[in-house]
Amino acid sequence: MSERLNGRKNNELREINFIKDYTKHALSSVLVEFGDTKVIVTASVDEKAPKWMEKDDPRGWVTAEYSLLPTSTHTRCQRERTKISGRTQEIQRLIGRSLRSCVDLEKMTGMTITIDADVIQADGGTRCASICGGYIVLEQAVKKLMKEGKLSENPILEPIAAVSVGLIDGEIKLDLDYSEDSHAQVDSNVVMTQSGKIIEFQTTAEGNPFTKQELYKILDTAETAIQEIIKRY
Repeated sequence: MSERLNGRKNNELREINFIKDYTKHALSSVLVEFGDTKVIVTASVDEKAPKWMEKDDPRGWVTAEYSLLPTSTHTRCQRERTKISGRTQEIQRLIGRSLRSCVDLEKMTGMTITIDADVIQADGGTRCASICGGYIVLEQAVKKLMKEGKLSENPILEPIAAVSVGLIDGEIKLDLDYSEDSHAQVDSNVVMTQSGKIIEFQTTAEGNPFTKQELYKILDTAETAIQEIIKRY
C-alpha cells in the first residue's frame, strides 16, 4: 500500500467540519470543510412554486445553484455572470437531484427551497461537500419552516451524503484531494441515503478500463464513508 501525501489511510476521510449557522441572513447556513476544500452552503425559501410548474401540481420544489469563487483555485477563475459553464450546470443539477431524492415534494406544496453552494477554497470533492452541506441546510430550513407553521409535515425522508473515491496506482482511495483526483485512473462520486440506497454513482475510467470487483469495492468504500459522514451531521 502506497503512502498518501497527507498520511491518511486509503479508506480514511479527510478532516471534516460542519460549522452551522455560519451566515446571518440566510434561512439556514453551514460552512463545510473537507480538508482544504471549503464551501459555504445556504438555504432560502420562496413561498411559491417554480414558474414552469403547472398550477394544479401538488409538489413543491428543491433546487440548487453552485459556483466557484474567483480565488478558490490556484489561478483566478472568472465569475460566471451571464453564462454558466457546462461543468457548473452539471454540478448544480447533481446537487438539486440529490436533495430532491430525499424529500417528499408533495409535503411542501407551493414552496421552493433554493440551496446555494459557493466554493471559497477548492481542493477536490467540491460537489460532494456541497451535497453534504446542502442536506444540512435543507434539514435546518425545514425545521424552521415547521416551527413557523409554514410546513405542516416534515418532507425529509432520510439523510443523504456524498463522497469521492478513486483508483490510483491500483489502489482504492477515499475522499480525494486535488492532487490525487488529477492522477486517478478511475474517478467516482457517490451519493447515497442513510439506508444505503444509491442516488448517484458517477464513475469514469480516465485511463484503462476497470473491473467489476474494483467497482464493487469503490461502492463499498463509499457506503462506509457516507455512513460516517451522516453521523457527523
